[in-house]
Amino acid sequence: MEAATAVLSGPRGEAVIAKKSIFSVMIAAALVSTGCTDSGPDTDPASTSDSVPYPDGPVTMTAGADPGSGFDLTIRSVVDALQTEKIVETALPVQNRPGGSGADYLATMVEDHRSADDQLAVTSLSMMVNQVSGVSKYGYDDVTMIARMMTEYYVVVMRPGSPLTDLRGVMTAVASNPSGVVVGAAHDDELPFSLLVSAAGGDPSAVRYVTQEGGREQIAALLGGEIDVAIGGVSEFVDQLASGDLDGIGVLADNRIPGLDVPTARELGFDVTLANWRGLYGPPDMPVDAVEYWRTALGKMVETPTWKQIAERSKFTTTFMIGDELDTFLAETQKDVETGMKAAPR
Repeated sequence: MEAATAVLSGPRGEAVIAKKSIFSVMIAAALVSTGCTDSGPDTDPASTSDSVPYPDGPVTMTAGADPGSGFDLTIRSVVDALQTEKIVETALPVQNRPGGSGADYLATMVEDHRSADDQLAVTSLSMMVNQVSGVSKYGYDDVTMIARMMTEYYVVVMRPGSPLTDLRGVMTAVASNPSGVVVGAAHDDELPFSLLVSAAGGDPSAVRYVTQEGGREQIAALLGGEIDVAIGGVSEFVDQLASGDLDGIGVLADNRIPGLDVPTARELGFDVTLANWRGLYGPPDMPVDAVEYWRTALGKMVETPTWKQIAERSKFTTTFMIGDELDTFLAETQKDVETGMKAAPR
C-alpha cells in the first residue's frame, strides 16, 4: 500500500494541492474488504489456557463520543451482533464518554486501565488525526489494538430547502465567503471537508467550523438552522437520508454507494475520495489471552448474518484485520494522515 501523490482539481480543472493524502490507501482498503477478512484462530473464544474461563465478568464497551455518533453506532452494532449470535454471553455494558473525538477517553484508557482485561473501546481515523494535529499525545502505539472492523465513507449533508442547493454551491460559497457558511463536523471530520475546500480553490484554514461529535447533534443543528452543512460517516445520517429529512449532496467515494442516492464529489468536479476506518482497542498491556479471545470472537462475528445485515443497513464495508496485517495498515495510514494534514492545513 503506497502513499500516492496526485493533484486535486476543482470544478475548472485547476491544480489545487500536490499531495493526495490518505485517499487512495483508504479506498483501496475498502474495495478489497472481502479479501482482508480474517476470522482469526480456529479456537472457541471461550477457551483459554487459564483455569478460570475468560471473561469471568462484564466487559465495558466504550464509545468516546456522543450517542448517535459513528463511535456509538459502531460499538452498539458490535455488542448487538456478538450477543444476538451468542458468541459472547457475558454482560457487555455500553458507555458514552465524549470528548475530543475520542481523545479524552483514549487518555483515560492509557492512564487508568493499564493491564485490564475488562475494557474495550472503539476508535477510528480520528485517533491518528488527533495525534498528528496535537489534540492528543496518545496514538495507536500506546494501547492494544484489537481489530479493524470496517471502512465507511464520508458524506456531506444539508437540510432540504436550503439556499445552498448542492455541493458545488456550498464549495463556491465557502471559497468566496468562508465565514458565511457554518459547517458542523467532529474535529477529525474537518480533514475531509478541508480537502474539498482545497479542491474548490478555497482556503481550508478560513472555514467556519462548529465542533459536533456525532450525527445526532449534527442532525439537530441542521434541522434547527444552527449550521448550514455537516460532514460525517454515512451511517450517522443514513436513516435521515432515506426518509428525506436530510439531503445528501456529496459522498467522498470512487463510486456511488448502492442504495444511497447521493452523487460522488468526483461526479461534481472535486477529485477527493476519503474513507474512515473503525476498530476496537484495549488498554496498554492487555493480557494476551484476552486479546486473543476478542480477536477470535470478532472474527466469527463479522461472518454472521446479524453483522452482515447491520453492514448493509448502515452502508459500511467490513474490512476485518488483526495481527501483522493490522499493524502494517496502521503504520501506513498514520503516514498518510500526516501527508493529508499538510496538504489541507486547518
